[in-house]
Amino acid sequence: MTSDTAKSTKPMKGKASPTSHTYYSQRMKLHYLDWGNPDAPPLLLVHGNRDHCHNWDWVAQELCDDYHIIAPDFRGHGDSQWVYGSAYRRSEYIYDLAQLIHQQNLAPLHVIAHSLGGGVALCYAGVYPENIKKMIVIEGTGGPPGNYYDRPIHQKIGDWIEQTRKMAGRLPKRYENLEEAFERMHEANSHLRADQARHLTAHGSDQNEDGSYSWKFDNYTHVMSPLDILPHETRELWGRIDSPVMLVSGSESWMDSVEREKHVTFFKDATHVTVQDAGHWVQHDQLDEFLRLTRDFFD
Repeated sequence: MTSDTAKSTKPMKGKASPTSHTYYSQRMKLHYLDWGNPDAPPLLLVHGNRDHCHNWDWVAQELCDDYHIIAPDFRGHGDSQWVYGSAYRRSEYIYDLAQLIHQQNLAPLHVIAHSLGGGVALCYAGVYPENIKKMIVIEGTGGPPGNYYDRPIHQKIGDWIEQTRKMAGRLPKRYENLEEAFERMHEANSHLRADQARHLTAHGSDQNEDGSYSWKFDNYTHVMSPLDILPHETRELWGRIDSPVMLVSGSESWMDSVEREKHVTFFKDATHVTVQDAGHWVQHDQLDEFLRLTRDFFD
């Protein structure tokens, strides 16, 4: 299924403001935004790798009248704590979602998730299928390169040791000012409007003591854990999901289009939609069309 639309030119509306909250997961202090309307059906918005909860601000503004929206920052991202002495495993991200949903009594709920967040949310749904009403997953059925899983375990652990050791010597990139950070953000996703890129840069960076700026995410999120959920286990979890799932892709994404279509077959009730003139961040690149698809699917 393919969807065509013109790029949205609307700036983010100013009708609602979220409140910031924290919760605890494995003794870590994690952050989330609550967009109010607590009597409405709950909707969880889950961001991708090296992103943050404010990536959903435009979507949340449009949907917060109909849903009670919660948008968390994963560990090591946004305003959540970084991990020390451990790896960023998918199983730990799953635990973070499970804790938030449990502590805030959100189930059963709707979910929209992107990239890494999509993969994590799908695994959660496979463990707790009864907690999910409907899910939209944007470019979230990918994973590490196929040859990563094909290697002997001693090689994977050895590579992880070397990568972690190198990461110890890697300092966060510093930008002289916010404008320089904005230019890097825009370079990374040319589909973003300037106002979108500035908004994401402002919420996704911190000012250092010397006046420079660095991204909020932990560099260690780059390191791939040698011990994680294997592909056949991931597909087993997908197959346990009873609720309808819509997989959304961008026509100009770097993800493999053949693989994306094939992934539908692992679910009990899934459809795949490709949005034209969009890259990996469909919810940014074609906001109006993504909202139309969301409302149609959830309704």
